[in-house]
This record gives sequence, structure tokens and C-alpha cells, in this order.
Amino acid sequence: MTPTKAEQADATRTALSAAARQLFTERGYAATSTTEIVERAGVTRGALYHHFAAKDELFRAVFEQLEGEVTEHVAHQALTSDDPLEQLRRGTRAYLDACIDPAVQRVVLLDGPSVLGWEAWQEIEQRYGYGLVVAGVEAAIGAGLIATQPVDALAHVLFGALTEAGMVVARADEPRTARADMEAAMDRILDGLGASNA
Repeated sequence: MTPTKAEQADATRTALSAAARQLFTERGYAATSTTEIVERAGVTRGALYHHFAAKDELFRAVFEQLEGEVTEHVAHQALTSDDPLEQLRRGTRAYLDACIDPAVQRVVLLDGPSVLGWEAWQEIEQRYGYGLVVAGVEAAIGAGLIATQPVDALAHVLFGALTEAGMVVARADEPRTARADMEAAMDRILDGLGASNA
């Protein structure tokens, strides 16, 4: 059977995203040319510009794909426990694990803020990960594991700490050591939130 135009378009878009993801991870955004992307994807330059107006639009598509994957991984790991505070802890660990991945390091944490601009980067980060933190905080407060307090304020503080922890891991000479240090620091923060400490 011959593929439909929609299937061909999907296949082209997928090939471009996969090639761009590999190159952005290996070399970074600035050192990757659109010529290299189309060659690796096995498509024409016209096909690239049919799907993406510019290289930064393709970068954003790859960035959002990675954000979706990380968010799904974090949610899945968090839900391996029934305890809301433990869910926050497991979600934190899963996020820090993701920050070891070279694609997440380079595309999401290192190049993301400069290519997308700080505000756009923050908006996307919050659209994906922030909701998980809000849900975790609401559940922990609802279960009496965290003292009653404004959910958004606490979620913003935790999300900010987690985002910064990810940045530290991504920029570290020894990412695995930094990841262990950041996990310990986040654990201490979560331990301090216990309702018994209020």
C-alpha cells in the first residue's frame, strides 16, 4: 500500500525531529546546521521548511518532545507509591535521573533557555512539570502529610528548586555525583515539609 500524504508528512516530520534531536544532543544548537539535519533525516531542505519555518522552530519541537517524555517518566515513577509525600520524592528522583540523559542535559537544560528565551523556556517547563508538582503538593496536604498552606506558593518553590537542581546536574563535570547531591538536598527539603514539623 502506498502511504497517504498525511502519513508521508508524519514520516518526514518524525525523521526531521529524530535527526535534529541527535545532532542537537551531540553538538548543541549553535553548532548544528540545517544542511546536516536534512542530510541525516534523508529529506530535502524544502521538506524541512515545509514543516518548520526555521531551525529554532524545529528545536522547539524537539524540546517539547523531550519535555513530554520526561513528564511521562516522572509521573509514572511518582505513581509507583500510594503515599503522596513519597510520590513527590520518587518524582524528584525520576526528574534528576532524566537530567543525566545527554539529550535532556543539552537540549532542555543547557540550550533551551538561550535558544527559546528565558520566558518561553519557563512557560514550557511550567506547562509540563509544574502541574505534577501542584498535584503532588495538593495530595500531600490533603493526606495531612504536609501542613495546610497555599498550594501554588509551595509548588512554585519546590518546582524552582527542582529546576535549579536539574541545571546543576546538567552543568556539572561529574553529573552523577551532582545528581546524588541534589537528591539529598531535595530529600532534606521534603523531609522538612512533614506536617509533624509544622
